[in-house]
Amino acid sequence: MSFIDKINSTLRPSSSTSWTALDLFAGCGGLSLGFESAGFQTVGYEIEKYAAETYSTNLRGNCFTEKLTKDTKFSEKFDIVIGGPPCQPFSVGGNQRGIEDDRDGFPAFIHAIRMLMPKAWLFENVRGMLYSNKWYFDEVIEELQSIGYTVDFKLLNAVHFGVPQNRERLFVVGHFGGYNFPKPSGITVTVKDAISDLIDSIEDESKILNASMDRYIANYEKASKCINPRDLHLSKPARTLTCRNLAGATGDMQRVKLKDGRRRRLSVQEAARLQSFPDWFSFSGTETSQFYQIGNAVPPLLGYQLALSLNEYLVKFDPKQIVAPRRPRKKPEQLSIF
Repeated sequence: MSFIDKINSTLRPSSSTSWTALDLFAGCGGLSLGFESAGFQTVGYEIEKYAAETYSTNLRGNCFTEKLTKDTKFSEKFDIVIGGPPCQPFSVGGNQRGIEDDRDGFPAFIHAIRMLMPKAWLFENVRGMLYSNKWYFDEVIEELQSIGYTVDFKLLNAVHFGVPQNRERLFVVGHFGGYNFPKPSGITVTVKDAISDLIDSIEDESKILNASMDRYIANYEKASKCINPRDLHLSKPARTLTCRNLAGATGDMQRVKLKDGRRRRLSVQEAARLQSFPDWFSFSGTETSQFYQIGNAVPPLLGYQLALSLNEYLVKFDPKQIVAPRRPRKKPEQLSIF
């Protein structure tokens, strides 16, 4: 089965299980699409209106356009809680302000876990949390462990799970014993596999790079000591798709080379394919908003594999394993920021 056929047939919401998932900071629903395709029923929360509209338009679950805080209340119980707490406070490219940054979503995420006590939870974030901000990551993990969960984490690269893109992210799972991360597929999918049928179709001439743009890019690559041009290579997976290199007119932009030698910026459909969104999935809002939704998303095909691994865990789950939250006593100077 081709990559295109696989995402278009595999990634379709179904109701093959009764499991429910609450998706916090859900974006356009990349993670929820993976979970719905594995049979979960989802509900999302996302503050960005176009992303929430995309979620509700394409998925069975509804997405509430609401800012999550430590005071947010949930009227339902959920088997699992998933999501991507905003990473700008700790991202290398996110104007870091750490715990003083009101974009930090972890207090709200931890509040939801404490309030709902799901059978398991999962969050995704930038790999930088393990390095330049390890102290904060340790604080998050300690707080979640104090609630009663076993916490495992792993850096997963989407390219190892059939996604045509090198995209390494941190995935953290809380459970009550017996959870295992999904195993890599062993199959490498290339740019050619994903978008070769789209590359030479030119729907927007403004996306063709002119001579001035080519010169700017050459200067950018020289100044940044870029060894290989940033053009996508058909025989390889794409480099990481980000909001900046999809939507921004920069020297780092994602681009393809046409048969006639000209270069072109990616279209929304091409970017979506490289993130493993199926062709039936439509995005709301302006083109810039659509690129941001794609760049921020968890690749649905990776989300699907994570959902299958959590499904295996839930099938074996014993409710007797849930224990009352136990917060370790801390000295005054060690009081949690949560």
